[in-house]
Amino acid sequence: MAAFMAVFVLLAVFAIGAFANDPDMLQDVCVADCTSVLLINVLGILVNGYTCKNISTITPEDFFFAGISQPGQITNNILGSKGTKANVKDIPGLNTLGLSMSRVDFAPYGLNPPHVHPRASEMIFVLEGELYVGFITTNNKLISKVVKVGEVFVFPKGLAHFLKNMLKYPAAILAAFNSQLPGTQQLAAALFTSDPSVPNDVLAQAFNIEEKDIEKIRVGLTP
Repeated sequence: MAAFMAVFVLLAVFAIGAFANDPDMLQDVCVADCTSVLLINVLGILVNGYTCKNISTITPEDFFFAGISQPGQITNNILGSKGTKANVKDIPGLNTLGLSMSRVDFAPYGLNPPHVHPRASEMIFVLEGELYVGFITTNNKLISKVVKVGEVFVFPKGLAHFLKNMLKYPAAILAAFNSQLPGTQQLAAALFTSDPSVPNDVLAQAFNIEEKDIEKIRVGLTP
């Protein structure tokens, strides 16, 4: 099973990378120089991504990350899920490669709530458990399925999607993205915990509920 999983991961990230969303690279590697961000911010220069480190200074550690090898700790989390990202911020060598990964662990009956990745499509591989997953098209059609160990499912770029653990046992997935930094926007949190806040009357009218209920929702979503 471990060997199969490793083969899947390699095939998934290379296949997704072949249709990279991010700009194509123009050199062998462009390891992200994260320290340059501070200088860029001071100068007021905007860069779409990260500048490259001098190739003479790169190391194997720039291309390595062990963070998704172990389950994420799910503590004091009402949703019952924990995501561990492996993107360019964790692996500088991903800069310009147009791919990244993540791991999501689920408590029994845990939920990864409706969210979008604005810059990437996503392919998931179920490591453990059984998940009910789905995405919603722009015509409000729900495309959903129960996905089990060893199976995969794809969420198209920018569409709202969710994952729900269907069992009383833990579950886990690996996800591959065709962006070095896909971004994640949880819909409920975006609408009800933004800073500054979306006006209560806007949310009340949008959801056809009373304004007094908006504050109850805000309190429930506050970390």
